Amino acid sequence: MTSVLHRTLSRRAFNLSAAAAAISLTHSSRLVQAQELAELNLALDWYPNANHAGLFLAQQEGWFAEAGLAVDPYTPSDPTTVLQTVGAGRDDFGISYQTDVLLARAQGVPVVSVAALVQHPLVTVMSLQEAGITSPADLVGKTVGYPGIPSQAAFLETMLAGEGASIDDLSLVNIGFNLLPVLISGQADAVLGGFWSHETVLAEREGFEINVMRVEDWGVPDYYELVLVCSEQTIDDRPGTISSLLSVLQRGYLAAIADPDAALAALTAAYPELDEEVEREGIALLSAVWLGEPPVFGYQDPERWELFGEWMKSRQLIPEELEIASAYVTDLLPEARATPISTN
Repeated sequence: MTSVLHRTLSRRAFNLSAAAAAISLTHSSRLVQAQELAELNLALDWYPNANHAGLFLAQQEGWFAEAGLAVDPYTPSDPTTVLQTVGAGRDDFGISYQTDVLLARAQGVPVVSVAALVQHPLVTVMSLQEAGITSPADLVGKTVGYPGIPSQAAFLETMLAGEGASIDDLSLVNIGFNLLPVLISGQADAVLGGFWSHETVLAEREGFEINVMRVEDWGVPDYYELVLVCSEQTIDDRPGTISSLLSVLQRGYLAAIADPDAALAALTAAYPELDEEVEREGIALLSAVWLGEPPVFGYQDPERWELFGEWMKSRQLIPEELEIASAYVTDLLPEARATPISTN
């Protein structure tokens, strides 16, 4: 992975008096609180990985319980159904994608984004460095594998259009999520859909040098890769619970930025089968995109939602009449601490 991707955030001093106040609950008050915890299940977008480090750090440190919440993060047997289960009320919360939230709302699924977890796109076009593919124009005449997701095909169309080419100038093949094996075996010249925070790490750990084209660098409007969603009904009935959950997530991700080793330890303690070194590098990369502008975890910019929604309409992914502003809320995000905090 190129050194450009290895962006980090500087750590700032931790206010010890604030830490002392945060842990000053008495044993008896904790016992009372434990009896009154609001149980919430949270469906993950994929198997646990570095993107979820702040969540599992908050869980390990007991911060959800301190806020009166018992949060159960789990991986659904079919993560593609998260928006449907959340919209139907079978899951309280879920992690999904900005693109998919808009697609779901176009189909009448009443889901709403309440916070952005990853502030910028992670999706890339990946190729082996030896192929010499450094711009979308280099894909002309080549075979590109992708997961069969229509919105990702639209990403590629936009990238090619900026270079005076079209998707008809290459062979686009649905390979499911078998991205790296197909690329490494030479069955495709490039693959679309891998995350620069994960698949590139895996490839380079196997000894393959990778070229990466990030979609937002080639004409696709900037968007939120991962968002936290709940149903419209939950927003109506439990706004205070949502704000409490978001406050803990803010604390967890800021702590993960300040102390990535602690975040990694929490993640791998929950899921020992994870490759520790892959997730360590993932956390180092992702810490740069967990905070928005202003540097607040969970921040959502209405203008970015509108611009990306208009792009989806221009690509006929969603209908013109879809109201983009109904797909997200910003007023449930607590006033956030912008400084990474220590877990110690």
